Amino acid sequence: MSATPARRLRVAVSRTGLPGAGVERLAERFQVADWTPARPPAPDELARLVDGCDGLLVLGSDPVDAALLDAAGPGLRVVALASMGYDGVDVAAAARRGVVVTHTPDVLADTTADVAMALILMARRRLPASMDALRHGEWGAFRMDAFLGLDVHGATLGLIGYGRIARAVARRAAGFGMRIQHHHPRRRQDDELSRWVPFDELLRTSDVVSVHTPLTAETEGLIGAAELALMSPTATLVNTGRGGVVDEKALLVALRRGELHSAGLDVMTGEPRTDPSDPLLAEPRLVVLPHVGSATEATRSAMVDLAARNVEAVLDGRPALTPVPGTPGLPGQAYEGRTTAP
Repeated sequence: MSATPARRLRVAVSRTGLPGAGVERLAERFQVADWTPARPPAPDELARLVDGCDGLLVLGSDPVDAALLDAAGPGLRVVALASMGYDGVDVAAAARRGVVVTHTPDVLADTTADVAMALILMARRRLPASMDALRHGEWGAFRMDAFLGLDVHGATLGLIGYGRIARAVARRAAGFGMRIQHHHPRRRQDDELSRWVPFDELLRTSDVVSVHTPLTAETEGLIGAAELALMSPTATLVNTGRGGVVDEKALLVALRRGELHSAGLDVMTGEPRTDPSDPLLAEPRLVVLPHVGSATEATRSAMVDLAARNVEAVLDGRPALTPVPGTPGLPGQAYEGRTTAP
């Protein structure tokens, strides 16, 4: 009597056309259920896609809650995010089910730091305003007082969080001749680039404040009206971390009242923001980008590849390469019950 063939493991992929060869490699080994429409799946559609899957490869914008984990079924072993941020995943619910959650912390640091530095330059030098004037035929006779911004060289940069991306920004800022300081609640040491300072001191003494912290219960609304009031009216705020860390309404009030010189955002709450009348898009001293910090061909391909390699590792019975901090690397292992900032 011939043996019954082993079931081929099943992996759901929540988007079509992901860059790189990671998904193709998964398809060579596993049964891949991929989402084919160009639009993202609605929650009920994603639930049907993941039914009976052993692994999921999803984006950071895909909500992975207890209901979706239940929809996948008891065989689910790994949720691999092709993103560094993991606030869209109920990590505790995954741990209770013995499911490993992974992300891509290393591959996008330098690319995102490039965009953070670009936002600093664009906002502080008011470059979008000068571009808009040029496009509208408003470049008149030379005036010494036209489009005046503030210097970046010689300014003090304050980094909130001091993980991989923040340190990459520090390296770039040093090349611009900036003085650099940082605040991290658990990493209080200085290094060759930056000195640690208390949070309130960083806000009071920095010409540029750049946010590099994940969105957690502790960091949600970290920069609100009280924190903005500590900053200088000549200061610039930049956020390439997560939208919910900054209170956008308080930020708009501060900019409109002249209590803050400028700001640059690559991340916002409630992404994607598609309303052309959105007040964030109309504020002249605010530079807004549509979450493009990691958007280069090489980096996005590397993110998908790392997510795929995490799926392969766990389904092969090996520890995940990059589990979310504080979480297990193998299904069913003990969970610390907390996560730490990268």
